[in-house]
Amino acid sequence: MVLSLSAISEQDAMMVETSATLPPSSLIICSRNRARLLRETIESVLNGIEVPDEIIVIDQSDTPDESLAALGLERRCEIRYQWAQPLGVSYARNLGIKTAQNDWLIVTDDDMFVAPDWCSSLLRALVDAGQRAVVTGRVLAVRDHHSGGFAPSTKEDENPAVYEGRVGQDVLYTGNMAFHRSAVAEIGYFDERLGPGTRFPSAEDNDLGFRLLEADYRILYVPQAVLYHRAWRTDRDYLALRRSYGVGRGAFYAKHLHWHDRFMLRRMILDIRNHLIQFVSRLRHDRLRAYGDVMLVGGIFYGAVRWLLTQHRTQA
Repeated sequence: MVLSLSAISEQDAMMVETSATLPPSSLIICSRNRARLLRETIESVLNGIEVPDEIIVIDQSDTPDESLAALGLERRCEIRYQWAQPLGVSYARNLGIKTAQNDWLIVTDDDMFVAPDWCSSLLRALVDAGQRAVVTGRVLAVRDHHSGGFAPSTKEDENPAVYEGRVGQDVLYTGNMAFHRSAVAEIGYFDERLGPGTRFPSAEDNDLGFRLLEADYRILYVPQAVLYHRAWRTDRDYLALRRSYGVGRGAFYAKHLHWHDRFMLRRMILDIRNHLIQFVSRLRHDRLRAYGDVMLVGGIFYGAVRWLLTQHRTQA
């Protein structure tokens, strides 16, 4: 499902919510060279029914834009801007977590457009669930300025869910996520070897979610916490993006491979098998997506081998 920005605005204009007081929270947004999208993401947050107490912007763009800090003045939301190097979304998110002044933390990306009740829905669910839970929400695609663009990561399910233990799938969407600082204090931060901007340019969310579940945390999927992934990428980006996803995913599988525990090996084999089956079924009617399946499978093999040859098995 792909919505338009005008449709979202008309729908959200009718929403009214009365909410109990929420604890002080910090929203972390990481960005690189997407100044317009970043500014519009911040503005959509500030237009919400409730806003976080502070927004931390970790900007890894080629040039800084400190003018963003003035956006939150009308809503009494402090925007703390930091231009940071080196590159890597995991490094940036970790820096944002360390910089945050509050213990209740929310994360989103710089190409999102949030619903008015997104912040309060996400945070309220986390407070109700307690500190040994992490909350994620619904991610819908929304058309942007590019005709025919696509959003690569969406979650449209309207049914709430609670995940515990080994679920055999990736259930954490770190572009739509809330957690308490004590979670990373216990299991560790994002693995800075994984994610966009690194040699293994994805799966930092898969890795964090897996480590949380292994540490007996619950991951709650709350469909009421809706944000919209901007469909600004074009079909020309598709194959390269699929390969990048595969490389990161292969590294994630390799990181957690153990001879005495074949769980992750079985997951990797099943993942490869499913995408090869999709390749065959899509080849006649959707060749671009079919070739994307092949690129992802190739990336998984490459990422897994490269990780095993270059990285230690220690977790972040």
